[in-house]
Amino acid sequence: MEVVTILCLILITLFLPPLGVLFIAGCGADFLINICLTILGYLPGHIHAFYLMYVFYERREAALAGILPAEDAPGVYSERVNTGGMRGYETVYSQRDESL
Repeated sequence: MEVVTILCLILITLFLPPLGVLFIAGCGADFLINICLTILGYLPGHIHAFYLMYVFYERREAALAGILPAEDAPGVYSERVNTGGMRGYETVYSQRDESL
């Protein structure tokens, strides 16, 4: 079932990159950045949207395997994308900051 979800998300992102980012990251900094990139040029908006999708699904697979990433992905400001959409899951970097 997840394959169908990913394919639908890819199709949506091909036509409207900000809408794909909205579904992945929610309404936040990544969404606003993608709107600006899409306005400046359609290709930069696509690159940013597909990068966020890649990070989201890579982090989701890592979370399901029980692996904590060392730090947040570069250029990603959404906690949802950095954690792969998993609740109660953080990066090692954010856990280290809370202990200080």
